Amino acid sequence: MMTEIDEFNQYQKSSKTGKQHNVLPIWGNEQTMNLNPLILANIQGSSYFKVHLFKLKTYHEVVDEIYYQVKHLEPWERGSRKTSGQTGMCGGVRGVGAGGIVSTAFCLLYKLYTLRLTRKQVNGLLQHTDSPYIRALGFMYIRYTQPPADLFDWYVDYFEDEEEVDPRAGGGASTTIGALVRQMLVKLDWFSTLFPRIPVPIQKQIEQK
Repeated sequence: MMTEIDEFNQYQKSSKTGKQHNVLPIWGNEQTMNLNPLILANIQGSSYFKVHLFKLKTYHEVVDEIYYQVKHLEPWERGSRKTSGQTGMCGGVRGVGAGGIVSTAFCLLYKLYTLRLTRKQVNGLLQHTDSPYIRALGFMYIRYTQPPADLFDWYVDYFEDEEEVDPRAGGGASTTIGALVRQMLVKLDWFSTLFPRIPVPIQKQIEQK
């Protein structure tokens, strides 16, 4: 027979926002994944996303593509913003429009979003052993799509993670996964774009933890 304490604990578990469930909530704008409109437009207009990534139908296929293709975590390919508005050879890979050539990393991040990852799949990214970029895109997926109140719980176990990753296009900014996730919690800036804003009360709670 259940005691009042047991009933209360069960209620607490069931009232958490799907914490124990495999289906993840999507926070914010479900159409845009909370991405900058310019970045999103360049992703959706790029031949890499429309043609090549369209052929990838499964989580494992996309993870393999990240392993082979992602070399940095910026939204734009290095130097491509200077060629904004030009056409020709430089537009052949991922499309040059306003902004520049959108990066492979952000195309694949959005591709993951179109698959509507489960909790198990996201954890699979975070704990992947083959490439720090697979892990980093998992943390970015969380930062863009998960409720701000849940971010700390997603990230806290990785604060001391020592695996190295270089997020900058062209290299030269090597850091650890631990430092990367701490930065994602306290800074909105991500190279030339912004992460979704965290409400002030939640941000204060995060900073106090």
